[in-house]
Amino acid sequence: MTGGSPDNTPFTWNIRVYYEDTDAGGVVFYANYLKFFERARTEWLRSIGFAQHKLAVVDKTVFVVRNTAVDYISPARLDDHLGITVGIEKIGRASVAFKQEAWRSSENPVLLARGAITIACVNSDTFRPQSIPTEMLHLMRRSL
Repeated sequence: MTGGSPDNTPFTWNIRVYYEDTDAGGVVFYANYLKFFERARTEWLRSIGFAQHKLAVVDKTVFVVRNTAVDYISPARLDDHLGITVGIEKIGRASVAFKQEAWRSSENPVLLARGAITIACVNSDTFRPQSIPTEMLHLMRRSL
């Protein structure tokens, strides 16, 4: 796992492709890239100091996916090592637009998929939109 953005390097979460991630042809099933992207965003949040369970229970804050778009470029296969990147395109008071990529980690990395995911901040009790907590918003903006 790498992170940091003072030098504009995207956060990267490394994973391995397991049998359960693939379809009958041995290729990563297309919807699983959304799972990989979700896990990477969760680990990115954790890396800047925020655990989703605590946010939901204590701060009454959760993030829900509002919009996704994924371009599939090259297939990932069983046992591949992948690097899933997380970058921020735009931050609003109650939403964040992410750019994410899935790369095959190797001597010659290969871009596999590129995603644009927008999340919205909502109250965990009412699921009504709310502002992103101030401290979190500040740390997210530092990641730009």
